[in-house]
Amino acid sequence: MDVKQVAELARIRLTDEEAAEIGPQMENIIGYVESMNSLDTGDTPPTAHPHDAAMPLRPDAATNSNRRDELLAPAPNVESGLYIVPKVIEGQ
Repeated sequence: MDVKQVAELARIRLTDEEAAEIGPQMENIIGYVESMNSLDTGDTPPTAHPHDAAMPLRPDAATNSNRRDELLAPAPNVESGLYIVPKVIEGQ
């Protein structure tokens, strides 16, 4: 795993020493997560939440008017109603 590349994508500055320390830790975490693939979960029912709690629902009604122009106004770069942002991942 290229720790420096992952750090760059996450916008985290790492020294070479920090990357060398974090690399094995990340490998251990990924290895642990991958080991869960071998678990037999065939008899385990799907669970969306660990508690049987009902989520309160609000009425499905429109509450806000169209404020697109107002919300886009402070943006530095807008085109066709969309925010234009700088490219952050190079080489793709």
